[in-house]
Formats: sequence, structure tokens, C-alpha cells
Amino acid sequence: MLGRSALPAAALLLPTAAFACALPPSVILTLPTGWYITGAAITVALTALLGGMARTLPDPQPRLILERPVLLPVTLTSYLSCLAFLGLVFVGWYGSRDPMHNLMTLVFWTGIWIALPLGSLLFGHLWRPINPWTGPVRIARLLLGRQGGIGLSRLGHLPALAGYGGFVWFQIVSMSPDDPAVLATVALAYWAVILALAILEGEDWLEQGEFLTVLMGYLARIAPLWLELRGTRARLMLGWPGAQVLRMAPLGPSAIAFVTMALAALTFDGLAETFWWLGLIGENPLEPTGRSAVMGVNTLGLLAVWALTAGTILGAIRLGQRLGGGFATGPVMLSFLAIAAGYHAAHYFVTLLTAGQYTLAALNDPLFRGDSYLGLSEFFVSFGFLTDPTLMPAIYGTQFAAILLAHLLAVFLTLKLAGPVTRALSHLPMTALMVGYTSLGLWLLSTARSL
Repeated sequence: MLGRSALPAAALLLPTAAFACALPPSVILTLPTGWYITGAAITVALTALLGGMARTLPDPQPRLILERPVLLPVTLTSYLSCLAFLGLVFVGWYGSRDPMHNLMTLVFWTGIWIALPLGSLLFGHLWRPINPWTGPVRIARLLLGRQGGIGLSRLGHLPALAGYGGFVWFQIVSMSPDDPAVLATVALAYWAVILALAILEGEDWLEQGEFLTVLMGYLARIAPLWLELRGTRARLMLGWPGAQVLRMAPLGPSAIAFVTMALAALTFDGLAETFWWLGLIGENPLEPTGRSAVMGVNTLGLLAVWALTAGTILGAIRLGQRLGGGFATGPVMLSFLAIAAGYHAAHYFVTLLTAGQYTLAALNDPLFRGDSYLGLSEFFVSFGFLTDPTLMPAIYGTQFAAILLAHLLAVFLTLKLAGPVTRALSHLPMTALMVGYTSLGLWLLSTARSL
């Protein structure tokens, strides 16, 4: 049943119609995933027809829903968030070493890394009021009488790229990303470094130098509902998903590197535990030797996937330019924010449904003594739904929809951002890339993976 998932490298872009499907955590079901993948590929391929009418596509204009005063200043909410973060660090050091019973790991990996981005995809920049640096930086610069910066802004997004690269390596490759004490130490060290740099450079530097702020801001640009802050006033806006992307400045080289890193990280995170990858690096997928044995090869694999992702995307854009298009790389790269958003939602959806239960239980009873701070009755974590033959197709269908809709939105944004193209043929390389990327994403969700 799993033989077809052991595909050669080239077949990553053309998955076969295998019927074996392993959804996290390694629950193998018999879903017709080949039909899903084929249907999605054909759907995205048909968007090539839109290339001939790129000039006539609608321009989604957001509209104002309501305007109100800002309820709580960002300085206050950020400072409170900072105190909560320091409390989580304390819990990480002195609480249970079981990651499923420690609020540090649960809140960070489930709340900050999964739930918050998913919420931002719907309701805008939710990270902005809880950013744990903004308030402390403002207060520190005020007390120190600090003005101006030290020139870090000239580096563009390179500091955020370095931070994101280190985080991705810690999450996917390192030995103990789920160990509460290790996570607390790494998080506190990173927070302290960013705090010092932001005090020296100014809080605006966080928008391009701190990877969580950059990533959350990019994902929030896809939201159909968002707040625009203007002084002491907040404006609630409504628009089509991606409407904010069309009004963004083109991405510079360091920002392009950041976006390709975000895409590559999600791809490799899905690839690293597949039977195909483990077979490629000489690991037995049924008896993996553990992270320590594959740290080196997975580090190289992560870098290789990043290089392949960046090279493929930039190559498709360059080919489109040569075929007669008016493509500009910076604007067109903005369309890949939609793919990053859709992949993040699909990739972590099952984790949210599983680890999210542990997070809810821990928040309800943080000291594990029978309390009920959230008013929940006796709470039992259950993974039974992962074996339900009616629910699992619905879960995979949700992941399927997230990836397909993300690619369709990306195609639309590409057509709008490409500029005054002269030939519809120039859109074909990007369309081909989208077809291959859609197939790869769905294959990664549906192929067998190690326990």
C-alpha cells in the first residue's frame, strides 16, 4: 500500500495516483488522494486562461466598516504581553518537563506558532498588540533618552532572515525543540538580543528586523478583515483576501529571501518525516534512529530545499520576463504571501486539533490540581477523531481547500501585480510553477510518514 509513496526525486512535482494516505500523526487511511491532487493541478492549470484577461481583472477595494478610538494603547498591551512571556519562561524552567503539561511549550508551539497565525489570516495583525518588544523598547528608549539608531535599518530584512533561519533549524532539526527548559532558554536569549537591538535602533526596526513581527505581518496581509491604526483611531476594514497585498511596496532582495525561506521551511518540515525522505537519507522509516543521527543531513536538506525553492520561483519569474512579460520580481513575489499563508494553515491544522486540546486543558488547570479557570468541566484529551472515517476526509478536505485556494489567490495576485504585460504567454511559467507547487503541497499532506 505504501510502495508508491517511495517516489524518485523528480516525481515530487508529479505525484502519482496513490491511494495510501498518512495524516499526522501517521494515521494511514485509504483516501483517493490522487484524485484530489489531479483535480487541484487541473484547476490551477486552467488559471492560465486568465493571463489573456489580466488587464480586465477586478481591483478589490477595501471598505470601511467602522471607526473607533483605540481601546488600549499598544505600549500597555505589549508590556503586559512581555510580563506574560517572562512568566512562561519561568514555567518552562521550573514546571513539568513533559511538553504536553508545560504552558511554555504549549502556549508557544500551539498558541503563538499555530493559532495566532491562523487567527491573523482571518482577522488581521493580531501580533501587533501582543508583540513583547514594542512596549519595553518604548519605555527603555524614553528612560534612556535614546534618539535615532545605529544603522541596522540598512540591513533590510537580513536580521529577520537570520533569526528565522535559526528558528527553523531549532524547530525542525535540533535535538530538543519541545523541551520546556530548552525552549524557555532559547526564547529568552532571543528576546533579550532583539530587545537590545531595538533599543539601539528604534521600535520601527522590528518591522523588518525581527522574524516573528515580519512573518505575522506578512500573513496578516491575506486577511479579509483588519484594523488600520491612525494615531488614536482604529479603522475596521473589510476586503477580499489579499486586498492588502496589492497595496504593499515591492519586496526587496532580503525580503524575497525571507519569503522563500518561509515557503521552504514549511516544505521541508512536511518532507523530513516522509518515507521518501527517510529512504533517501538511508533511514528506516519504521524504526527511525532519532534526531541526533540525522541533524547533519537534515541541515543540508533544509538549505537545499531553500535554494531549490528560491531558484525555482525566481527562475519562473525570469522566464516569464523573457517570454515578453512586464514582470518585476519585487511586486510578483508578493503573491507568494498567499501560498505561505495557505501552507501554514494546512500544514499545522491537525496539530492545532491535537496539541490544541493539551493547551486548552493546561490553561484550564495550569497547576494540574483540578482547577477550572476557563470554566470547563473535567477535560479529557482525545485523538479518537483521527481514526474516524467520516471526520478524517473532512480534515484532509479542509487542508486541500486551504492549499488550492491559496494557489488560486496567488495566481490572481500575480496577474494583478505583474504589471503591463505584453503577451499572455509570459504567465505560463508561473502557472506551471503553481501547478507543480500545488501538487507537491498536497502530496506532502497525504503521503506516508514516520511515527
